[in-house]
Amino acid sequence: MMTRKHQQLWLAWFLAVICCVPVTQSSVEIAGGREPGFLSLFSHAPTRENLRAFEQELESESVFAKAVRPWIQYGWFRAFGYPGEKALAGPDGWLFYRPDVQYLVEPETPDSEAAKHPITAILHFRDQLAERGVRLMVVPVPGKPSVYGNMLTRRAEKMPAQSPTRELLRRLRSNGIETADLFEVFGKLELRPEQPYYLRRDTHWSPEAAEIAAERVASRLKELDWARTGDVAYGVRSLLVKRPSDIARMTRNPWIEASFPPEEVTARQVFRDSTGEVYRDDPAGQALVLGDSFLRIYEGDEPHGAGFIAHLARELRQPVASIVNDGGASTLVRQELARRPQLLRGKSVVIWEFVERDLRFGTEGWKLTPMPADSTTPGLSRNP
Repeated sequence: MMTRKHQQLWLAWFLAVICCVPVTQSSVEIAGGREPGFLSLFSHAPTRENLRAFEQELESESVFAKAVRPWIQYGWFRAFGYPGEKALAGPDGWLFYRPDVQYLVEPETPDSEAAKHPITAILHFRDQLAERGVRLMVVPVPGKPSVYGNMLTRRAEKMPAQSPTRELLRRLRSNGIETADLFEVFGKLELRPEQPYYLRRDTHWSPEAAEIAAERVASRLKELDWARTGDVAYGVRSLLVKRPSDIARMTRNPWIEASFPPEEVTARQVFRDSTGEVYRDDPAGQALVLGDSFLRIYEGDEPHGAGFIAHLARELRQPVASIVNDGGASTLVRQELARRPQLLRGKSVVIWEFVERDLRFGTEGWKLTPMPADSTTPGLSRNP
Protein backbone atom coordinates (compact mmCIF):
# COMPACT_ATOMS: atom_id res chain seq x y z
CA MET A 1 0.00 0.00 0.00
CA MET A 2 1.36 3.41 -1.03
CA THR A 3 2.27 5.59 1.93
CA ARG A 4 1.44 9.28 2.18
CA LYS A 5 5.10 10.08 1.57
CA HIS A 6 5.12 8.03 -1.65
CA GLN A 7 1.95 9.77 -2.79
CA GLN A 8 3.57 13.14 -2.21
CA LEU A 9 6.67 12.10 -4.14
CA TRP A 10 4.58 10.91 -7.11
CA LEU A 11 2.56 14.12 -7.04
CA ALA A 12 5.72 16.21 -6.96
CA TRP A 13 7.19 14.25 -9.88
CA PHE A 14 3.96 14.64 -11.87
CA LEU A 15 3.82 18.41 -11.27
CA ALA A 16 7.51 18.73 -12.17
CA VAL A 17 6.90 16.98 -15.50
CA ILE A 18 3.92 19.24 -16.24
CA CYS A 19 5.84 22.40 -15.35
CA CYS A 20 9.01 21.31 -17.13
CA VAL A 21 7.49 21.64 -20.59
CA PRO A 22 6.29 25.29 -20.43
CA VAL A 23 9.32 26.38 -18.39
CA THR A 24 11.73 24.81 -20.89
CA GLN A 25 9.76 26.23 -23.83
CA SER A 26 9.78 29.74 -22.37
CA SER A 27 13.50 29.50 -21.55
CA VAL A 28 14.31 28.50 -25.14
CA GLU A 29 12.21 31.38 -26.51
CA ILE A 30 13.81 33.93 -24.16
CA ALA A 31 17.29 32.64 -25.00
CA GLY A 32 16.44 33.13 -28.67
CA GLY A 33 15.46 36.75 -28.04
CA ARG A 34 11.72 36.10 -28.37
CA GLU A 35 8.81 36.85 -26.09
CA PRO A 36 7.46 33.70 -24.40
CA GLY A 37 4.58 32.41 -26.47
CA PHE A 38 2.20 31.92 -23.53
CA LEU A 39 2.00 35.71 -23.09
CA SER A 40 -0.02 35.97 -26.29
CA LEU A 41 -2.84 34.24 -24.42
CA PHE A 42 -3.37 37.46 -22.44
CA SER A 43 -3.21 39.86 -25.42
CA HIS A 44 -6.50 38.75 -27.02
CA ALA A 45 -10.03 38.10 -25.83
CA PRO A 46 -10.49 34.41 -24.87
CA THR A 47 -12.79 33.60 -27.80
CA ARG A 48 -12.98 30.14 -29.38
CA GLU A 49 -11.07 31.37 -32.45
CA ASN A 50 -8.29 33.00 -30.41
CA LEU A 51 -7.91 30.00 -28.13
CA ARG A 52 -7.75 27.67 -31.13
CA ALA A 53 -5.11 29.89 -32.75
CA PHE A 54 -3.14 29.87 -29.48
CA GLU A 55 -3.34 26.07 -29.34
CA GLN A 56 -2.11 25.75 -32.93
CA GLU A 57 0.77 28.14 -32.21
CA LEU A 58 1.79 26.07 -29.20
CA GLU A 59 1.73 22.89 -31.30
CA SER A 60 3.81 24.38 -34.11
CA GLU A 61 6.39 26.08 -31.88
CA SER A 62 6.77 23.42 -29.19
CA VAL A 63 10.38 22.35 -28.74
CA PHE A 64 9.27 18.96 -27.42
CA ALA A 65 6.81 18.38 -30.25
CA LYS A 66 9.44 19.21 -32.85
CA ALA A 67 11.84 16.76 -31.24
CA VAL A 68 9.42 13.88 -30.73
CA ARG A 69 6.95 14.23 -33.61
CA PRO A 70 9.32 13.04 -36.41
CA TRP A 71 10.11 9.82 -34.53
CA ILE A 72 6.44 9.05 -33.85
CA GLN A 73 5.49 9.91 -37.44
CA TYR A 74 8.19 7.66 -38.85
CA GLY A 75 7.16 4.86 -36.48
CA TRP A 76 3.59 5.07 -37.73
CA PHE A 77 4.84 5.00 -41.31
CA ARG A 78 7.00 1.92 -40.77
CA ALA A 79 4.38 0.06 -38.76
CA PHE A 80 1.19 0.96 -40.63
CA GLY A 81 2.28 2.61 -43.89
CA TYR A 82 0.76 5.94 -42.81
CA PRO A 83 2.79 8.71 -44.52
CA GLY A 84 1.14 11.70 -42.84
CA GLU A 85 -1.96 13.85 -42.93
CA LYS A 86 -1.38 15.21 -46.45
CA ALA A 87 -0.48 11.94 -48.13
CA LEU A 88 -2.10 8.62 -48.93
CA ALA A 89 -0.09 5.52 -49.82
CA GLY A 90 -1.22 3.19 -52.58
CA PRO A 91 0.16 -0.17 -53.74
CA ASP A 92 3.58 -0.53 -55.36
CA GLY A 93 5.02 2.66 -53.87
CA TRP A 94 2.40 5.06 -55.26
CA LEU A 95 1.63 8.23 -53.29
CA PHE A 96 -1.42 10.46 -53.56
CA TYR A 97 -2.12 13.96 -52.31
CA ARG A 98 -5.00 13.73 -49.83
CA PRO A 99 -6.93 16.83 -51.09
CA ASP A 100 -6.96 15.27 -54.58
CA VAL A 101 -8.80 12.29 -53.13
CA GLN A 102 -11.04 14.33 -50.86
CA TYR A 103 -12.21 16.32 -53.86
CA LEU A 104 -13.41 13.10 -55.50
CA VAL A 105 -14.91 11.20 -52.59
CA GLU A 106 -16.37 14.21 -50.73
CA PRO A 107 -17.70 16.28 -53.64
CA GLU A 108 -19.88 19.33 -53.28
CA THR A 109 -23.28 19.01 -54.85
CA PRO A 110 -23.66 20.90 -58.16
CA ASP A 111 -26.19 23.29 -56.53
CA SER A 112 -24.16 24.08 -53.41
CA GLU A 113 -22.79 27.56 -52.85
CA ALA A 114 -19.19 26.29 -52.98
CA ALA A 115 -19.83 24.70 -56.38
CA LYS A 116 -21.34 27.91 -57.76
CA HIS A 117 -18.36 30.10 -56.92
CA PRO A 118 -16.04 28.76 -59.67
CA ILE A 119 -18.78 29.12 -62.31
CA THR A 120 -19.47 32.71 -61.22
CA ALA A 121 -15.77 33.63 -61.21
CA ILE A 122 -15.14 32.02 -64.60
CA LEU A 123 -18.12 33.75 -66.24
CA HIS A 124 -17.03 37.06 -64.73
CA PHE A 125 -13.51 36.61 -66.08
CA ARG A 126 -14.84 35.59 -69.50
CA ASP A 127 -16.88 38.81 -69.67
CA GLN A 128 -13.92 40.94 -68.59
CA LEU A 129 -11.80 39.48 -71.37
CA ALA A 130 -14.59 39.81 -73.92
CA GLU A 131 -14.71 43.55 -73.26
CA ARG A 132 -11.12 43.63 -74.47
CA GLY A 133 -11.74 41.42 -77.48
CA VAL A 134 -9.95 38.47 -75.88
CA ARG A 135 -11.40 34.96 -75.79
CA LEU A 136 -11.16 32.47 -72.93
CA MET A 137 -10.47 28.73 -72.94
CA VAL A 138 -10.74 26.89 -69.62
CA VAL A 139 -8.58 23.80 -69.06
CA PRO A 140 -9.28 21.87 -65.83
CA VAL A 141 -6.57 19.23 -65.28
CA PRO A 142 -7.61 15.86 -63.80
CA GLY A 143 -6.02 15.10 -60.45
CA LYS A 144 -4.01 11.89 -60.30
CA PRO A 145 -6.75 9.83 -58.60
CA SER A 146 -9.19 10.74 -61.39
CA VAL A 147 -6.90 8.91 -63.81
CA TYR A 148 -5.21 6.34 -61.57
CA GLY A 149 -7.81 5.58 -58.91
CA ASN A 150 -6.91 1.90 -59.21
CA MET A 151 -3.42 2.70 -57.92
CA LEU A 152 -4.87 4.31 -54.81
CA THR A 153 -6.85 1.24 -53.87
CA ARG A 154 -7.20 -2.17 -55.46
CA ARG A 155 -10.90 -1.86 -54.66
CA ALA A 156 -11.37 0.81 -57.31
CA GLU A 157 -15.13 0.67 -56.90
CA LYS A 158 -14.63 2.92 -53.87
CA MET A 159 -13.69 5.72 -56.26
CA PRO A 160 -16.50 7.63 -58.02
CA ALA A 161 -17.20 6.54 -61.59
CA GLN A 162 -16.75 10.10 -62.82
CA SER A 163 -15.05 13.18 -61.47
CA PRO A 164 -17.46 15.98 -60.49
CA THR A 165 -15.36 18.18 -62.78
CA ARG A 166 -17.17 16.61 -65.74
CA GLU A 167 -20.31 18.40 -64.55
CA LEU A 168 -18.38 21.67 -64.37
CA LEU A 169 -17.26 21.19 -67.98
CA ARG A 170 -20.85 20.59 -69.04
CA ARG A 171 -22.06 23.72 -67.25
CA LEU A 172 -19.28 25.84 -68.71
CA ARG A 173 -20.15 24.72 -72.22
CA SER A 174 -23.83 25.43 -71.62
CA ASN A 175 -22.77 28.98 -70.71
CA GLY A 176 -20.81 29.37 -73.94
CA ILE A 177 -17.32 28.91 -72.48
CA GLU A 178 -14.86 26.89 -74.53
CA THR A 179 -13.04 24.11 -72.70
CA ALA A 180 -10.40 21.51 -73.45
CA ASP A 181 -11.65 18.21 -72.01
CA LEU A 182 -8.51 16.48 -70.74
CA PHE A 183 -10.68 13.94 -68.93
CA GLU A 184 -11.78 12.64 -72.31
CA VAL A 185 -8.21 12.72 -73.60
CA PHE A 186 -6.74 10.76 -70.69
CA GLY A 187 -9.74 8.44 -70.61
CA LYS A 188 -8.85 7.25 -74.10
CA LEU A 189 -5.20 6.58 -73.31
CA GLU A 190 -3.86 3.16 -72.52
CA LEU A 191 -2.85 3.54 -68.87
CA ARG A 192 0.49 1.80 -68.94
CA PRO A 193 1.67 0.84 -65.45
CA GLU A 194 5.31 0.72 -66.56
CA GLN A 195 5.22 4.31 -67.88
CA PRO A 196 2.26 6.12 -66.31
CA TYR A 197 0.97 9.51 -67.37
CA TYR A 198 1.27 10.78 -63.80
CA LEU A 199 4.30 10.51 -61.55
CA ARG A 200 3.98 7.65 -59.09
CA ARG A 201 5.09 9.61 -56.05
CA ASP A 202 4.17 13.16 -57.05
CA THR A 203 0.97 15.16 -57.54
CA HIS A 204 1.82 16.05 -61.14
CA TRP A 205 1.60 14.55 -64.59
CA SER A 206 4.48 13.07 -66.54
CA PRO A 207 6.31 14.99 -69.29
CA GLU A 208 4.46 12.93 -71.89
CA ALA A 209 1.06 13.80 -70.41
CA ALA A 210 1.94 17.51 -70.33
CA GLU A 211 2.85 17.26 -74.00
CA ILE A 212 -0.37 15.41 -74.86
CA ALA A 213 -2.41 18.12 -73.07
CA ALA A 214 -0.58 20.87 -74.96
CA GLU A 215 -1.30 19.15 -78.26
CA ARG A 216 -4.99 18.90 -77.37
CA VAL A 217 -5.27 22.59 -76.47
CA ALA A 218 -3.34 23.73 -79.54
CA SER A 219 -5.47 21.53 -81.79
CA ARG A 220 -8.67 23.03 -80.39
CA LEU A 221 -7.35 26.59 -80.75
CA LYS A 222 -6.59 25.91 -84.41
CA GLU A 223 -10.02 24.36 -84.99
CA LEU A 224 -11.66 27.47 -83.55
CA ASP A 225 -9.27 29.76 -85.45
CA TRP A 226 -8.49 31.49 -82.17
CA ALA A 227 -4.72 31.46 -82.67
CA ARG A 228 -2.88 31.76 -85.95
CA THR A 229 0.07 29.51 -86.63
CA GLY A 230 3.38 31.34 -86.34
CA ASP A 231 6.61 30.91 -88.25
CA VAL A 232 9.03 29.91 -85.47
CA ALA A 233 10.56 26.47 -85.98
CA TYR A 234 11.12 24.54 -82.77
CA GLY A 235 13.01 21.31 -82.23
CA VAL A 236 13.02 18.92 -79.27
CA ARG A 237 15.70 16.97 -77.45
CA SER A 238 15.17 14.23 -74.89
CA LEU A 239 16.62 14.73 -71.42
CA LEU A 240 16.54 12.54 -68.33
CA VAL A 241 15.04 14.26 -65.30
CA LYS A 242 15.11 13.14 -61.66
CA ARG A 243 11.94 14.35 -60.01
CA PRO A 244 11.82 14.30 -56.16
CA SER A 245 8.42 13.51 -54.65
CA ASP A 246 6.55 16.65 -53.65
CA ILE A 247 4.08 14.51 -51.65
CA ALA A 248 6.90 12.88 -49.65
CA ARG A 249 8.31 16.36 -49.03
CA MET A 250 4.94 17.44 -47.59
CA THR A 251 5.37 14.90 -44.79
CA ARG A 252 8.14 17.17 -43.45
CA ASN A 253 9.91 14.08 -42.23
CA PRO A 254 13.35 13.40 -43.73
CA TRP A 255 13.17 9.65 -43.02
CA ILE A 256 9.81 9.22 -44.74
CA GLU A 257 10.95 11.40 -47.64
CA ALA A 258 14.08 9.26 -48.06
CA SER A 259 11.83 6.20 -48.38
CA PHE A 260 10.53 7.57 -51.70
CA PRO A 261 13.51 8.19 -54.02
CA PRO A 262 13.26 10.59 -56.98
CA GLU A 263 11.63 9.27 -60.15
CA GLU A 264 13.55 9.26 -63.40
CA VAL A 265 11.51 10.42 -66.39
CA THR A 266 12.38 11.53 -69.90
CA ALA A 267 11.28 15.03 -70.89
CA ARG A 268 11.44 16.56 -74.36
CA GLN A 269 12.97 20.01 -74.11
CA VAL A 270 11.84 22.55 -76.71
CA PHE A 271 14.40 24.80 -78.41
CA ARG A 272 14.56 27.20 -81.34
CA ASP A 273 15.89 25.49 -84.42
CA SER A 274 17.66 28.64 -85.58
CA THR A 275 19.64 29.29 -82.38
CA GLY A 276 19.42 26.17 -80.21
CA GLU A 277 18.11 28.40 -77.40
CA VAL A 278 15.79 26.72 -74.88
CA TYR A 279 12.19 27.92 -75.20
CA ARG A 280 11.38 31.23 -73.52
CA ASP A 281 8.08 33.09 -73.17
CA ASP A 282 7.37 36.29 -75.06
CA PRO A 283 5.04 38.80 -73.33
CA ALA A 284 4.01 40.00 -76.80
CA GLY A 285 2.76 36.56 -77.88
CA GLN A 286 -0.85 36.32 -79.03
CA ALA A 287 -1.79 33.71 -76.39
CA LEU A 288 -1.61 34.16 -72.62
CA VAL A 289 -1.53 31.05 -70.40
CA LEU A 290 -2.58 31.20 -66.75
CA GLY A 291 -2.12 28.27 -64.42
CA ASP A 292 -0.55 26.44 -61.52
CA SER A 293 2.28 24.01 -60.83
CA PHE A 294 1.11 21.70 -63.61
CA LEU A 295 2.46 24.41 -65.92
CA ARG A 296 5.58 25.04 -63.86
CA ILE A 297 6.75 21.43 -63.74
CA TYR A 298 9.44 20.68 -66.39
CA GLU A 299 9.07 24.33 -67.48
CA GLY A 300 10.25 26.60 -64.68
CA ASP A 301 12.20 23.79 -63.04
CA GLU A 302 14.35 20.99 -64.45
CA PRO A 303 14.97 20.54 -67.30
CA HIS A 304 13.33 23.89 -68.27
CA GLY A 305 11.42 24.48 -71.48
CA ALA A 306 9.94 20.97 -71.50
CA GLY A 307 6.48 21.46 -69.97
CA PHE A 308 2.99 22.29 -71.16
CA ILE A 309 3.78 25.90 -72.07
CA ALA A 310 6.81 25.13 -74.22
CA HIS A 311 5.00 22.36 -76.09
CA LEU A 312 1.95 24.57 -76.63
CA ALA A 313 4.27 27.16 -78.18
CA ARG A 314 5.87 24.46 -80.32
CA GLU A 315 2.45 23.37 -81.61
CA LEU A 316 1.49 26.99 -82.36
CA ARG A 317 4.94 27.72 -83.82
CA GLN A 318 5.25 30.88 -81.74
CA PRO A 319 6.08 31.79 -78.15
CA VAL A 320 3.31 32.58 -75.67
CA ALA A 321 3.06 34.64 -72.48
CA SER A 322 2.26 33.07 -69.12
CA ILE A 323 1.48 33.70 -65.45
CA VAL A 324 2.07 30.69 -63.22
CA ASN A 325 1.40 30.42 -59.48
CA ASP A 326 1.73 27.13 -57.59
CA GLY A 327 -1.66 26.43 -56.03
CA GLY A 328 -2.97 29.87 -57.01
CA ALA A 329 -4.67 29.28 -60.35
CA SER A 330 -8.16 29.88 -58.95
CA THR A 331 -7.68 33.53 -57.98
CA LEU A 332 -4.03 34.56 -57.59
CA VAL A 333 -3.18 34.37 -61.30
CA ARG A 334 -6.12 36.64 -62.11
CA GLN A 335 -5.02 39.07 -59.43
CA GLU A 336 -1.53 39.08 -60.93
CA LEU A 337 -3.02 39.77 -64.37
CA ALA A 338 -5.02 42.66 -62.90
CA ARG A 339 -1.71 44.13 -61.71
CA ARG A 340 -0.16 43.59 -65.14
CA PRO A 341 -2.99 44.31 -67.60
CA GLN A 342 -0.45 45.24 -70.28
CA LEU A 343 -0.02 41.49 -70.81
CA LEU A 344 -3.40 41.51 -72.58
CA ARG A 345 -2.14 43.81 -75.33
CA GLY A 346 -2.27 42.01 -78.65
CA LYS A 347 -3.76 38.85 -77.16
CA SER A 348 -6.39 36.83 -78.98
CA VAL A 349 -6.95 34.18 -76.29
CA VAL A 350 -6.33 33.40 -72.62
CA ILE A 351 -5.88 29.73 -71.73
CA TRP A 352 -6.74 29.23 -68.07
CA GLU A 353 -5.50 25.97 -66.53
CA PHE A 354 -6.13 24.74 -62.99
CA VAL A 355 -6.02 21.33 -61.34
CA GLU A 356 -9.50 20.11 -60.47
CA ARG A 357 -9.02 19.98 -56.67
CA ASP A 358 -8.75 23.78 -56.71
CA LEU A 359 -12.46 23.93 -57.47
CA ARG A 360 -12.82 23.33 -53.72
CA PHE A 361 -9.37 23.95 -52.23
CA GLY A 362 -7.82 26.70 -54.36
CA THR A 363 -5.76 29.33 -52.57
CA GLU A 364 -7.95 32.40 -51.94
CA GLY A 365 -10.94 30.51 -53.31
CA TRP A 366 -12.73 31.91 -56.38
CA LYS A 367 -12.91 35.64 -55.84
CA LEU A 368 -14.27 38.09 -58.39
CA THR A 369 -11.18 40.04 -59.37
CA PRO A 370 -11.70 43.53 -60.80
CA MET A 371 -9.65 44.37 -63.88
CA PRO A 372 -8.55 47.91 -64.75
CA ALA A 373 -10.94 49.68 -67.09
CA ASP A 374 -10.12 49.20 -70.76
CA SER A 375 -9.38 52.91 -71.07
CA THR A 376 -6.47 52.57 -68.64
CA THR A 377 -4.73 50.02 -70.83
CA PRO A 378 -4.66 51.51 -74.33
CA GLY A 379 -3.80 49.30 -77.24
CA LEU A 380 -5.46 46.14 -76.00
CA SER A 381 -6.44 43.76 -78.76
CA ARG A 382 -10.00 43.90 -80.08
CA ASN A 383 -10.17 40.77 -82.14
CA PRO A 384 -13.35 40.09 -84.06
